[in-house]
Amino acid sequence: MSEHTTNTALRLRPPAHRVSRRAIGYWTTTGAILWILLIGLQTVIVVTSDDPPSFLRVTLVISCVLCPLHLVVMPQWRYRVHRWEVTDEAVYTQSGWLKQQWRIAPVSRIQTVDIERDPFEQLFGLAKITVTTASAAGPLRITGLTHDRALALADELTKTTQAVRGDAT
Repeated sequence: MSEHTTNTALRLRPPAHRVSRRAIGYWTTTGAILWILLIGLQTVIVVTSDDPPSFLRVTLVISCVLCPLHLVVMPQWRYRVHRWEVTDEAVYTQSGWLKQQWRIAPVSRIQTVDIERDPFEQLFGLAKITVTTASAAGPLRITGLTHDRALALADELTKTTQAVRGDAT
């Protein structure tokens, strides 16, 4: 049985809160690093090979065209899509940009709440919350929160789950 059918009072709906605007810079930066690595590797192979494969020149040109498009469109699109909300009954998330996902987890099913910050998230003052439930679909993640908001949300979720009766299974 899926999480969104375990309690008929809970409905899948758009969550109310957007992530921090700082997430746009974070997504742009991490995307740019990946593009730089890809284009750099392709360039090194094309420049240093005596006879580089012709497809590699084509993929290099395609990468150079797609890179700026991706870095302009993806962060803005993700910012518009990524949302979250916590109520006394459930945690709601909406994420993705090409493949979008809406999730809901009843508070009674929450097992753990974790805060994570990779080095770039720390640089941008961001954090992510991972809400682990008894679901086969895996944990819910709320990315792009300011660090202070993530701490407050983790505290709120901890208090809410302690107040709710249930076995979190």
